[in-house]
Amino acid sequence: MALGRTYSVALVGLNGYIVEVEADIGQTLPAFIILGLPDASLNEAKERIRSAAQNSGIPLSRRKITANLIPASLPKRGSGFDLAIALAALLASNDVRSTGRTVFIAELGLDGRLRPVRGVLPAVMAAVRAGYPDVVVAQANAAEAGLVPGARVKGYSTLARLAFDFGADPQDLALGFEPGPEEGDGDPGTDVTPAIAPDMRDVSGQSEARKALEVAAAGAHHLLLTGPPGAGKTMLAERLSGLLPDLGDMEAMEVTAIHSLCALTSASVRLLRRPPYENPHHTASAAAIIGGGSGLPRPGAASRAHRGILFLDEAPEYERRVLDALRQPLESGELVIHRSAGTAAYPARFQLVLAANPCPCGKASGKGVDCTCTPTMRRRYLSRLSGPLLDRVDIQLQVERVSLADFGQPGDEEDTATIAERVQAARKLQRDRLVPFGFETNSQAPGRLLRGALRLGPPTTRILDQALERGALTARGYDRVLRLAWTLADLAGRNIPEADDIGQALSLRQAAVSV
Repeated sequence: MALGRTYSVALVGLNGYIVEVEADIGQTLPAFIILGLPDASLNEAKERIRSAAQNSGIPLSRRKITANLIPASLPKRGSGFDLAIALAALLASNDVRSTGRTVFIAELGLDGRLRPVRGVLPAVMAAVRAGYPDVVVAQANAAEAGLVPGARVKGYSTLARLAFDFGADPQDLALGFEPGPEEGDGDPGTDVTPAIAPDMRDVSGQSEARKALEVAAAGAHHLLLTGPPGAGKTMLAERLSGLLPDLGDMEAMEVTAIHSLCALTSASVRLLRRPPYENPHHTASAAAIIGGGSGLPRPGAASRAHRGILFLDEAPEYERRVLDALRQPLESGELVIHRSAGTAAYPARFQLVLAANPCPCGKASGKGVDCTCTPTMRRRYLSRLSGPLLDRVDIQLQVERVSLADFGQPGDEEDTATIAERVQAARKLQRDRLVPFGFETNSQAPGRLLRGALRLGPPTTRILDQALERGALTARGYDRVLRLAWTLADLAGRNIPEADDIGQALSLRQAAVSV
């Protein structure tokens, strides 16, 4: 009896686990069995592997082959195990020499080529953390896998070339076959020209909304914009990500890993340094925004917006249960999705930006003389934004129509780069103040810190205390006004908020909708 052993990685959410792949060649009739809770796509690997090995010049044994994926209790899914199973079977038949502690992550084509798989970046990260730095992937995934510090990555285009490097007889191998570049493989030497980002200078007027956007960017605060159609709500939201600073190394690795798992980046050659921007349609389901799906849950738009912006335009048009499902990640910065096949945890520390009309027809702004909606219709429409959700939104602003004096005039509005410099300076002040406590932005500062080491004097918080006393604010709202006040002080270059900062923060917090 012969036995071969290789290694691969199983992903559950963004967490990866080393899987030991054993292959045994028995003495019975030809068969190919895969054990260890494989899903349908992994079970289909049997025919892919046989054809790939045959067309590479190293056919598998005609005897019974049993592949066991350890730990057997961990669900395995996807085609990324193809290469590890094939190498284990070739080891068992002595067609290649020992592969040591090398991890193999790639799908096999019937012609023997190695095809890329999604989720390579988090898989390689998990392998390096587990002490398996040597990784073999498809050539199209090599640049992405090489982003992981400490990983020793080798990319191959065919199974025959890989088998040759591991000691297979070159006389038998189909080494003459070298596939050309495939669509979507990417070229590590080619840079993609980024799209021109929207600029704040394009926004006419709206001085109050521009200031609110700057405050939201500086402190990573959630934002609600309410106003009639055409007032510029979507235009403002699209420009918020341009005000945010670039991601640090660890943040960029997190974001790139999520997008690799979602297959949103094909053969990434660099870390994603800009904060992501997600704008799902209002017909999106809970699984599309929160995450889920059949089998092990996959990340949704909320996780893809991690360290960036999640913009929900026409927010009252979303299902209420979808909106309320965002309440938990707004507090914890993480989404834990439970399904019968397993549990997956995805980071989801995003800035939520909501845009809403004042009523179904959108004409209830100003005097509202043209509005055809009844009070019941307005109340039903805005009640889809629940009180608990709005309580978690720091800035709630009413956006008015642009006047003729502002519209179409060149004006002297600041551009995105100028505002982004002030945001960057404010973020630095926040880091210097909060990093000793384990936080980075004012929006993350907990109440115990705001009322402890960062406590403000009673004269400064008097107006805020009165609002809490008469029930105009909840305890959560109290803390969020304090966070806004700290951000306003940071933008002004002050070391501590003043009473005017508290008053301005409270005005930004005033509800833009009545539910």
